[in-house]
Amino acid sequence: MTTPVALAMAVGGLIVGVVFGFLIARGRTRREERRPTGPTVAELLERLVRSSNNGVVVLNKFGDMVLHNPRAYELGLVKVNQADPRARKAAEQVVETDEPMEIDLSPLEARGRQPEAVLGEVRPLGDGFTVVEAVDHSEAIRLEAVRRDFVANVSHELKTPVGAIALLTEAVLDAAEDTEEVRRFGGKILRESTRLGQLVTELIALSRLQGAERLPDLNVVEVDAVVREALGRTTLSAESAEITITTDAASGLLIEGDRTLMVTALSNLLENAVAYSQPGSPVSISRRLVDGKVEIAVTDRGIGIAEDEQQRVFERFYRADKARSRATGGTGLGLAIVKHVAANHGGSVGLWSRPGTGSTFTLRIPAHIPAEPAAPAKQAPPVSRPEKTPERTPRLVATGQESPDHGGNL
Repeated sequence: MTTPVALAMAVGGLIVGVVFGFLIARGRTRREERRPTGPTVAELLERLVRSSNNGVVVLNKFGDMVLHNPRAYELGLVKVNQADPRARKAAEQVVETDEPMEIDLSPLEARGRQPEAVLGEVRPLGDGFTVVEAVDHSEAIRLEAVRRDFVANVSHELKTPVGAIALLTEAVLDAAEDTEEVRRFGGKILRESTRLGQLVTELIALSRLQGAERLPDLNVVEVDAVVREALGRTTLSAESAEITITTDAASGLLIEGDRTLMVTALSNLLENAVAYSQPGSPVSISRRLVDGKVEIAVTDRGIGIAEDEQQRVFERFYRADKARSRATGGTGLGLAIVKHVAANHGGSVGLWSRPGTGSTFTLRIPAHIPAEPAAPAKQAPPVSRPEKTPERTPRLVATGQESPDHGGNL
């Protein structure tokens, strides 16, 4: 039988247990309230590594991966769940010397457009751990190769007319007494000097388009005016080649851009079409509005361009038919200028071509959409006046003609 003393002790123990449990729960609640919401520092560091644009791999003293990010796979630093052997070997040396070192992690075999120049740095983390960070330098290598090719091509292209002018000048001096020979050599000197001046002018234009100088502010430009001016510039060469250039009806389309640059781009496309067409073959211009962009297409029935060369024709100094380009005095910069003019206007240039059939170059530039007129202000209600029978007047209905589709699509 439970005595009153035992019962009192049991009740007291129960009360103490309840109070003690309450205090513990309250302490946990306060700690949780004091704990900041959001990710921890460790979680943020892990996110940083995984989102890094560089490949990151952490290795232990045995060369096993402890941590890596997706970019490490893209750069070839990790393959089949193992770090590159070159990285592991470098990590061993870093653990021994406790000094960081740089290594070349470029792919040992070409893989198309995959990273081709990867530089890595291995740093010690202590306790036998190392971190390997890989950076993709492929674009810098490509730009350097393009720069070298550009300098070599410019030197070659400038040397040709300069050398020809020097030789022709010597010939003129030797034939100073022969009027016919002087006239003949003088004409050749004029052609070579004109070609030299055109080359220098296009080089300056290309340099400006590539960012050496800021482009002028863009204005609203009439597409029809650009077509008319470009036709005027090309008329002489077209007549000399016995080629007729036809156009579709005026469109009334507008774009935001620089009129001079747009005329230059379209003139280059027309000159290109004339140069690579047979005498008597047609060249046409068409324009239309497609998905908010103005398309200006230049179509010819010339020699066409092979599919494997269609991407390269926009490179500087590249010529699909070198013999014909030399004969017509082309510089090889016309289509490169067209490409950069389109890019600087937020547009693009497309190409459809088939050897023996012809080509269609299409400039696509964002259209200018005129702002809608503001709604007229509300006026006070008119004063009531006696009704008067109105006179009937003829009603004018404006008619318009839609711009046809590109008729030159081959």
